[in-house]
Amino acid sequence: MACALTTGRKLPCKQSVGGIKTAYMAAFGSLGAATISNGNISALAGTPAFYKYDLKGANSSLTTNIISSRDTGTTVYETTLELTFTHLDVLTQEEIKKIAAARPHIVIEDNNETPNLFMVGFNQGAEVTAGTIVSGAAFTDMSGFTLTFTATEVIPPLYITGSVVTALANATQIDPTA
Repeated sequence: MACALTTGRKLPCKQSVGGIKTAYMAAFGSLGAATISNGNISALAGTPAFYKYDLKGANSSLTTNIISSRDTGTTVYETTLELTFTHLDVLTQEEIKKIAAARPHIVIEDNNETPNLFMVGFNQGAEVTAGTIVSGAAFTDMSGFTLTFTATEVIPPLYITGSVVTALANATQIDPTA
């Protein structure tokens, strides 16, 4: 069987930036059937509550490794999502305990002017594989929480239309300074 290529790719302008602005998490299995076209989710049949987590700084990132084996004829996509939440507080710590025990579906919004939104853990969910609660040592050190999620799927993270997520976003958020 031939695995045909279908197109090339031009070099784009230098207008893309890194980093993650927001993460939205929904309970595993709550998405329902999805309408997917060309790698983009445009609708969800379920009624997941996406909880919004605001992020800032250069410490949150999304990386997807393509793991392909010629010997077994398999290809999978292993995504690592690292999220940093600044400021230590008891309510966030209690929520992190719940997140660590779950395997949520996670949508991340990047920092680009026209943001990209990606669904991590679409089929299998995303597992917390590491995390820290850190006070820092110096005044300028980070004080807060970090979580590392891993999602292994047969597809890379799908793009998702922003209005799909915002329509299902739950307004409940922890205010760590309250």
